[in-house]
Amino acid sequence: MKMLLLGKNGQVGWELQRSLAPLGELVALDRHSTDDHGPSGDLAQPERLRDAVLRLRPDVIVNAAAHTAVDRAESEPELAHTVNAVAAGVLAEAANAIGALLVHYSTDYVFDGSGRAPWQEDAPTAPLSVYGTTKRDGENLVRASGARHLVFRTSWVYAARGGNFARTMLRLAQERERLTVIDDQWGAPTGADLIADVTAHAIRQTLRDTALAGTYHLAAAGETTWNGYARFVLDTARLLKPDLAFKAQEVAPVPTSAFPSPARRPQNSRLDTRRLRHDFGLTLPDWQTGVRRMLAEIL
Repeated sequence: MKMLLLGKNGQVGWELQRSLAPLGELVALDRHSTDDHGPSGDLAQPERLRDAVLRLRPDVIVNAAAHTAVDRAESEPELAHTVNAVAAGVLAEAANAIGALLVHYSTDYVFDGSGRAPWQEDAPTAPLSVYGTTKRDGENLVRASGARHLVFRTSWVYAARGGNFARTMLRLAQERERLTVIDDQWGAPTGADLIADVTAHAIRQTLRDTALAGTYHLAAAGETTWNGYARFVLDTARLLKPDLAFKAQEVAPVPTSAFPSPARRPQNSRLDTRRLRHDFGLTLPDWQTGVRRMLAEIL
């Protein structure tokens, strides 16, 4: 089996290079993987993406690339639309043309964040931001293409590699005596390694049973706020590394309004994962399990 991975150096893409490798031949590209002769992995150039797919003719395309700078998307909506929507549609059309399975990642930002119930896959979408709108439009183009596809909506993604919320909290706790962290947005911190492992599992099963194709919610089990997440990070860090010099004595809860930003964030990012767990026979670990493991790796 031949697989094409886009976004190889992102948080999820990096883990996918590991999880997909045992399944077959893997061609991994990012937006810098482009020259006059080789295939392009730049989603800002959708037509070159089409050429790459038609040239490589993979059995599976995994699109882990996206314009994920949520606030910046508000000031560059055309680029966000090209990368998150147009490119996804072009990949889907090319996948359909060669009979490939397309795996595409989306986000809780396609919802308006109202209520307290976890979002199900068929809930009405109503994004609050340019980022959310372009990701919704990308989903719709994938579905409309006729291509076999897996769309995974996920949220609050982190990885041990690169910057993340936990690293920020650890740094600030060593600099400040009091931290203020939002306490009215709810979700489940979800590791890129978990997303990658579930993806590999789902690809194998979907290639055997095409009825499994469709849209799924993929997030760690449980729920918390950003404030609860921060407190867990600091408490766990103190246990794992007691010699850490923390100044912070308090992680104060504050509303979203305390941190104005160009893009509105959904307050309810809970995702109902029952369909994923049922269809693929999976158990998703509590969010604390992945965060604890990540902290043990970076400390």
